[in-house]
Amino acid sequence: MRKKNKVTHQRRQEIAKKGLLHPRNLHQGRYDLIALSKTCPELKKYCKAKPNGDMSIDFSHANAVLCLNKALLAHFYHVTHWCIPAGYLCPPIPGRADYIHYIADLLATSNQGKIPTDKNLKVLDIGTGANCIYPIIGSQSYGWQFIATDIDPRSIKSAKLIAESNGCLSQLIKVIPQSEKQKIFTGIINDEDRFDLSLCNPPFNASLAEAQFNTQRKLQNLNKGKLKKSQIKRNFAGQETELCYPGGEINFLTIMANESKIFSEQVYWFSSLVSKNENIRPLKKRLIKLGARQIEVIEMSQGQKISRLIAWSFLSIEQQQKWAQERWN
Repeated sequence: MRKKNKVTHQRRQEIAKKGLLHPRNLHQGRYDLIALSKTCPELKKYCKAKPNGDMSIDFSHANAVLCLNKALLAHFYHVTHWCIPAGYLCPPIPGRADYIHYIADLLATSNQGKIPTDKNLKVLDIGTGANCIYPIIGSQSYGWQFIATDIDPRSIKSAKLIAESNGCLSQLIKVIPQSEKQKIFTGIINDEDRFDLSLCNPPFNASLAEAQFNTQRKLQNLNKGKLKKSQIKRNFAGQETELCYPGGEINFLTIMANESKIFSEQVYWFSSLVSKNENIRPLKKRLIKLGARQIEVIEMSQGQKISRLIAWSFLSIEQQQKWAQERWN
C-alpha cells in the first residue's frame, strides 16, 4: 500500500503533458467494473455492455457515480462504510488521488527523496466535505494522520460517521467543525499544533447560478448534448458551501494566503487546488508579498482535463531541514 518510488519534477511534467495519472495512482486505465461489482454488488445494476464488449456506466446518473465511488473506496482503500447525504458532492476519486500523490512527492523533496509514510505526519484538510475523500486516500496510501474541518454541520456529521465506521480510518482521521465561517485556519490551529501539510479543494464559483452553468456544461459534454434541462437539474450535486464563495475562487484563495501568514511557523506546506489557471499569477504575487520563501505550482491531468495545485512555505531552507529531521526521522 505505501509505495515509496520517487518521481522527478521532469517526469511529473511529462506525465501531465500526456494526460496521464500520477504513476502511484491506483486508478490507471479503464475501470474494471466486473471486479468492482464483485466488491460492491450494488454497482452491477448500473453497468452495461458497449457494442465492443467493454463495460461502462452512465456518469451523468448520480446513483451510478455514488455506487462507483463506494466500490473504488472498498476495493482500493478498504473503506467498506461510505455514504454521503443526498445532494452533496460526490468527488471523482482518481483526480483526488492525484493531488495526494503529487503533494507526497513535494514532501519527499525535503526528506532526501523519501515520502514520509507514518502517522507522525499530520495533515490539515480544509473543507473536507461530507465525503472526507482526501483524508481517506492520504491515510490509506501513506499512513498520514488527518484533521478534517468544514463549516457545514451536515458535512461534519457525515465525515465523522465515515471515519468512525471504518477501522482503518478511526485512528487516523479526526473531524472537527470550523465554527468561524469567515476563517480558514484560525480557530482550528492551536498554539501547540504543528502541521506538515494543509490541503484544500476550494469552492470556485461566485454564485449558485455560475455553479449550475458549469454543471450543465459538464453533463452535456458527458452526454454529447443529449440531456434535457430537467435531467441536468436532477443530477446537480453539491451544496452552496461546497460550490460557492463570495468573490469566487480567487477571493477564497487570497483570504487563505493572508491567513496562512499568521501560522507560517506552524505549517510546513500550505497547498490548494486551483481550478482557474488565471488565478495562479495574482496568487503567487500575493504570496511573495506576504513573504513566502518557496512557491510550487504543479500541473496534473486526467485525460484532456488539466488541473493544478499550488503549494507554499514560509520556512527557510534551514528551517525546512530542521523540520524534516525532527518530525519525519
